[in-house]
Order: sequence, then C-alpha cells, then structure tokens
Amino acid sequence: MTEINRWLLPDGLEEALPDSARRLEGLRRRVLDHFDVWGYDHVMPPLAEYLESLLTGAGHELDLQTFKLTDQLTGRLMGVRADLTPQVARIDAHRQHVEGANRLCYVGTTLRARADEWSGSRSPLQAGAELFGHDGLDSDVEIIRLMLATLEVCGVRRPSMDLGHVGIFRSLARAARLEPEQERAFFDQLQRKSIPEIEQTLAQWREAGLDPDLADALRALPDLNGGPEVLASARAALGRAPAEVHAALDHLAAVVDALQALDTDVDLHVDVAELRGYAYHTGLVFAAFIPGSGQAVARGGRYNEIGRVFGRARSATGFSTDLRELVRYGDAGGDPARPRECVLAPAGTDPELEAAVRELRGRGVRVVRELRGETPVADAVARLEYRNEQWTVVEH
Repeated sequence: MTEINRWLLPDGLEEALPDSARRLEGLRRRVLDHFDVWGYDHVMPPLAEYLESLLTGAGHELDLQTFKLTDQLTGRLMGVRADLTPQVARIDAHRQHVEGANRLCYVGTTLRARADEWSGSRSPLQAGAELFGHDGLDSDVEIIRLMLATLEVCGVRRPSMDLGHVGIFRSLARAARLEPEQERAFFDQLQRKSIPEIEQTLAQWREAGLDPDLADALRALPDLNGGPEVLASARAALGRAPAEVHAALDHLAAVVDALQALDTDVDLHVDVAELRGYAYHTGLVFAAFIPGSGQAVARGGRYNEIGRVFGRARSATGFSTDLRELVRYGDAGGDPARPRECVLAPAGTDPELEAAVRELRGRGVRVVRELRGETPVADAVARLEYRNEQWTVVEH
C-alpha cells in the first residue's frame, strides 16, 4: 500500500512561510495604500459565489478555471473565484449604484483549476483596480499609469509594455462576415503568428469570394508590431479597412502620445494583432513585462458593458497582477532576511510587567514573552528587566 505524504501540497498551490509572508503582507499593504492615494476604494468580494453570477458575461471564459461545489444550504452550484474582476463589476453595477466614474480596487486570493500561464500558480494573490462609468482616453491612460506606478511601488523598474486594440481584428472579422468557427481558427493563427497558416487560410477565403482589400488587411495584422512608429505603417496597410479600424488606430495613437507626453519611463511596444482576452475585452488591451522575461507581470484593458447582466451596462477598464509574482522581483516587500528586532519580556503575571508589555506593544514594539524552560528568542535586541522599582527596556 502506497504511503500518503500528508504534508504535500497540490501542484500550483503555495503557502507562505514567515519570511515570505512578511514580504507579501508588506507588499499588500503598500499596494492598497497606493491605490487609495489614487482615489480607488477597496472592496472585498466573497471567496465563492453562485455560478450564475460568477461566470456571467465576462466571466464565461473562466468556466474551465473555476472549481465548482454544491451549496449545502440551497443545492445550487457555486464557484470558487478564479478572477476577482467579474465580482467587482457586480459590486459596481448592482450594489453601489454610483452615477459616473467609480474607482474600485481589491487584493485577494484566487483559486484556479489549471496553473496560470504567466506565473505557474493556481492560487494567485490577485491585486487590481477597475474604473467604471467612463469610456474614453482619460480613463484608459489613468489605468495604464496606475498599473505602471503600482509596478514601481512593487520594485519593478523600467518595464516594457505591449499595447493593442481588439477592435481592429473584430471589425475586420465582422466586415469579412466570418463565421464564429472561422473567426476562432484565424484568431488562433494570429496569436501564434503562423504566417504559412494565415496565408493558406486567406487564399482559401479569397477563392470563396472574400474581398481582396479585407484579405490584404487581415494578412497585414501579424506584421504590424514594433515601436510606436508602427502605427504609421498600420494606417497605410489598413487604409481601406472599415472606419472602426481607423477609430481604433486613432485611439491607440492617442494613448501612445499621452503616455509619452507624461514621461512614464516605459518602453512602449505596439502590436496591432495583440488579442489577449479577445472574448473578454472590447477595446484597448495592454500588458507589462519585465526585461528578460517573456511573461507578463500585469495586464488589463477595456471591457465595456460588463454590468449589463447585473442590470446596468457600464463602461469599464482595469488591470490586475499577481502579488506572489511581484514579490519575487526587485526590492518589493522589503528585506526578508529576518523579522523585526524584538524585546524579550520575562514570564510571569506581575501586573506592572503586564502594563509595561501593553505599553510597548501599543507603540508598535514587537514584544515576545519568555516561556519557562525554553531557549531565549534569538532576535531579541533588548529585555524588559525590573530595575529601580520599575520595568525598563535594557539593551543587550
């Protein structure tokens, strides 16, 4: 009979021991304080919700990532959250009834059935911010700047950032009257930038009557990536594309100009075929990268009308990141070498000793009580001793 190792954790699920927990909690507090000074209010959605709420609208693509369970009180199916964004959208749309812009933020653990592609974790500590009720350049730029400033708070220096707009491909697919299956297949080829497959597919569609201008525009997409100057090439290559495509390019250019004018110290990269979260996002999409790493450390974009299923169609844009990942980079979270230095207090029940301990802890001093027969605390730098008829902190 195989012996079960009861101490093993499932793959992708992590625990934080004292040093890492100290850094992670420090980072969590810094990020929430940072969100607050930007005007974002903290919300704490529940760990689990009924599936009808959790996987509605933008949450549908999370179905395979969501652990399901039966509510013993009602018999209804519930899900453990794999992403907090749909929950925050529900709060904005159904619980707050704010007119105009509403800024919300969150930090919370999620649980995913499969390892996240950009961290390998199934339990990310997701932090993010969402701006509801405004559809335009200002809110897109604000969220991007907040994301970059948050990364700086977390110790990430000089990230690079990809910018894209899902409206470009979506408009071309609509104009080409692609069937859903055709759109999904071509989307996959674009994501892999598989030029031979793309050309073969477009050749077949041309023979079936696809407008040559639309075929040329679709073929140009995987090549239109690079620095901000690629937008000029995109305008030329997509010159005969529908008006919605040019509106998306104009918006991309405006975002680039705004970020460069604000001197965000970020390396901007434009990819017209960038389609992260295609089924979820409706406009601008973006992702931040650390130099030398191919995985995004933060990502976001616009997802308008997210609250329609909750009774209020709302414009929305936001971003999220995993603090478990960020704590590994730069100086995020502070020095993990050891706990704060502490004062050692003797064992006993003397009322004056108890009062001295309470006073020290009230001032934020770390005080550890001695246990009879145990080895003294190694990181204690001082000790409470009774001298001159009072308890006094004596340095070692």
